[in-house]
Parts: sequence; structure tokens; C-alpha cells
Amino acid sequence: MAEWWHDKPLNELSDTEWEALCDGCAKCCLHKLEDDESGEVYYTKVRCRYLDEQTCRCTGYANRSVLVPHCIQLREDDVHTLDWLPSTCAYRLRADGQPLPEWHPLVSGDANTVHRAGVSIRGRAISDEYVHPDGFDEHIVHWVE
Repeated sequence: MAEWWHDKPLNELSDTEWEALCDGCAKCCLHKLEDDESGEVYYTKVRCRYLDEQTCRCTGYANRSVLVPHCIQLREDDVHTLDWLPSTCAYRLRADGQPLPEWHPLVSGDANTVHRAGVSIRGRAISDEYVHPDGFDEHIVHWVE
């Protein structure tokens, strides 16, 4: 029997299913820089101060748009327009008709497989509380996805 995350279109997911589809990598919570000339987006290892790096979950999730006014509330219509979503992002994979990887918590049944697979930012980021916004470019990273 196929699971809902393989068969159900993104626009038919309930709020609970939508949230469960998140793999917990937390790469969306990293500050990104965009080159004004080329439009290329660069990830930094600077994370939002409200992200618990150990769990890779937001500590203020319910109020994130108030705490961080530019925080993205990802919805189905956004998936194809946000080129910076990592190639491993479950929302991007499903929007492209691709299966979830074996390390995804829905597939593995274990929320820690995303960390063990080295896909999450656990142990690889620094809070934006400790980096001046003008210094984000000193923290650009190129992680293999």
C-alpha cells in the first residue's frame, strides 16, 4: 500500500500532513544572500535565532511571522518559485513528482534519520544573534546535497 505522501498532491494535504512533510533539515531557516547582478542565492551557516539547532525546529513556530517578519510560510504555490529550496526538500521533491528519500522521517519512521544522513544543519550553524548582518558573507557554505 502506498503512503499518502507519495500519492496525495500537495494542494490536497491537510495542515497536519503539510507540516509532517517537512523533513526537518532546517536549511530554510538559514540566512541566504542573493547576488544582485547574477541573482544567484548563497546559503550561509547563519541560522535564525529561534531555531533550536539540536532539534532543527523553530522555538517560536506559532508566532514566527511576528518574531521574524520576513520568515516564509511555505505553501504549495511557493514551492516552484523559491529556487533556494534545497534539492532534498520534501516539498520540492513532491512538487516535482519525485519520491521522498529513505532518510526522510515519514519513510524511515525516525525523526533522526535526516540528521544521521547529514542532510540537516545540526551541528553546522551559528545563531544570527552572534553575527552582524554585514558579516553574513563571511559564513557562506557550499554543502553537498
